[in-house]
Amino acid sequence: MRATLPLGLAAAALVSAGCGRASPDTVTVFAAASLRPVVEEAVAALADGGEGPFRVSYAGSSTLARQIEAGAPADLFLSASAEWIAWLAERDRLVGAPVELASNALVVVAPAGAPLSWAPGEPLAAVLGGPLALAEPSHVPAGIYARTALTALGQWEAVAPRVVGAGDVRAALRFVGRGGAAAGVVYATDARDSPDVVVVARLDAALHPPIRYLGASVGGRDAGGAEALLAYLSGDAGRAAFDRHGFAPPHAHSPP
Repeated sequence: MRATLPLGLAAAALVSAGCGRASPDTVTVFAAASLRPVVEEAVAALADGGEGPFRVSYAGSSTLARQIEAGAPADLFLSASAEWIAWLAERDRLVGAPVELASNALVVVAPAGAPLSWAPGEPLAAVLGGPLALAEPSHVPAGIYARTALTALGQWEAVAPRVVGAGDVRAALRFVGRGGAAAGVVYATDARDSPDVVVVARLDAALHPPIRYLGASVGGRDAGGAEALLAYLSGDAGRAAFDRHGFAPPHAHSPP
């Protein structure tokens, strides 16, 4: 049976930006965990300009989408997956069209103190020597992308028994960084922010669907605040923030 990370590593992170307890004018944002550095920068800039206050929940996109569907009071959803945006659209939970924000890449990482040598054409299972940490591959976008890439390489069946699933990609990254796993597959942007891991290999983008970050208003109480943050992220200042944190520009796609 495949393992999952302890609850403390897999749980959603709830962060208030510019507020303590949520007030009626608080803008509630549900954001993919991998977007945290960009969203924090954007929220701080908007707060300095008098927007907000903002309250941000970070977790796997699948977890957040299901919470929105269950009635969680979110104003804006920032997803690492077009599929979960489409899932909410099918349930009439979006207000307006989704906006493409950025793209990303997958890398294989190992603990900085115990790096391993591997190339995509080689059998990963043979060099692991321990668990392989992924975001939960049954529903979290980063884990789904990783599973798809490893399947395309013909390696998923061999490594699947060693996979430990995390609630989001940053939890998987932390698990590797703490030495709890021999390796992990995470987003390139997360790996570059961590001194605790080293990048072993970059996975070819052709091995998995494009990693698309999209934002959409989801009909909460503060549509104006949600639109202000979405406009910031999709504008020049947001593009610069994405660039600073290693994200690539959005691909040209039809709406999900």
